[in-house]
Amino acid sequence: MNQIAEELNSTLSCCTAGRLLSDFGRRMYFPKGIIAQSAEAKKLAKEANATIGMAFHNGKPMILSALSDNLPHLTEAETVAYAPTAGIENVRGLWQELLLEKNPSLSKETISLPVVVPGITAGISYIADLFFEKGTPLVSAFPCWDNYSLIFEERREAVLRAVRFLGENGLDIDAITCAIESEAKHGAVRIILNFPNNPSGYSPTQKEADSICNCLKSVAEQGADVLVICDDAYYGLIYEENVSRESIFCRLSGLHERILAVKADGPTKEDYVWGLRIALITFGSKGMTGVQFDALISKLMGAIRSSVSCSNTPAQFLLLKAFAGKKTAEEKSQYREILRRRYQAVKNFVKSNTGHKVLRALPFNSGYFMSFECSTISAEELRQFLLANHGIGTIALEGRYLRIAFSALNEEQIPHVLETIFKAAETLYKNHKAV
Repeated sequence: MNQIAEELNSTLSCCTAGRLLSDFGRRMYFPKGIIAQSAEAKKLAKEANATIGMAFHNGKPMILSALSDNLPHLTEAETVAYAPTAGIENVRGLWQELLLEKNPSLSKETISLPVVVPGITAGISYIADLFFEKGTPLVSAFPCWDNYSLIFEERREAVLRAVRFLGENGLDIDAITCAIESEAKHGAVRIILNFPNNPSGYSPTQKEADSICNCLKSVAEQGADVLVICDDAYYGLIYEENVSRESIFCRLSGLHERILAVKADGPTKEDYVWGLRIALITFGSKGMTGVQFDALISKLMGAIRSSVSCSNTPAQFLLLKAFAGKKTAEEKSQYREILRRRYQAVKNFVKSNTGHKVLRALPFNSGYFMSFECSTISAEELRQFLLANHGIGTIALEGRYLRIAFSALNEEQIPHVLETIFKAAETLYKNHKAV
């Protein structure tokens, strides 16, 4: 094993993060090679810097006019230069400030400086690399985002333990508690919490969030090491008063020394920058020191360096300019209101159409989506029927769930689209009965 990796493992040996590392995670490190030496030279090489594999002219990166003409408000360095492996420092610092601002109960002392990754998908993949290997179990909601299967089961050969998180009116706390306690008997719990959930569009109430945290704290107090991945891709998009406003990461990061919380979030959905492919990873754990957080970040940087090397530079600087924009807050407020009205239109329709023979709406209160559970017919059959006969696109998941992205529908479209879905389901139901 590389000496740097051994040193990092030694630093992490007395905390939960070190005990939870996968074999890959234990072997991972950020080398003191080209990137590290170039970073050092950038600070100290005042005469000449011949370290990084970029082409400069008179101290500035060479750039094609077609790029500079179309990105006139970015400098050459902001457009084509490599970003640091962990991301632009101003982006990392700004994101930490925003986390603390949006989550008043979050303590800066119990979290790391966020690390920039090329999208939440990549961020969760890196977490999987560091903490999962063949046969490692992960408690996950059912249904869940279909990419979890690719990331954890196919890439890392881990085992998704699917649990029906949702009951009739909200989270099934008994089912979630049972799954956590069952895993804790083996000495460790790894769980992924995706709120607002994709595909259901549900976020916990404060009481539900308290119940989950209390359960995780209880198993930690009994000696289990706990990894909680907080997939906060749709964080902040909340439409009901009784929903917990803060990410559950805030409670978990300072809850117990045996709990390591990892927050995967970013501006993608809430700030309407889907194609910029920028996300951030933040670690949180009670009692972890700055040195230990730095060691864990070094392992994450090793995973980044060994795959994409660094995240997109112009995307990060565009993000900084977006947050500094004079119109940004007002425009985000306008967009949020548009999404809230679309959510309300869906809610009104569902409330007025209960007791359907085929479709039952899963609880939803936030995010971009809502889903129907199909009985007697296949969700895939319904999806294809809607597409072929009505030109309406939906997503079928796990055989019996149909996801509707109301975020992509104009408010006036929603009643017609949902009515068409209900009638199509009834048609297929009658066809099945006739057979």
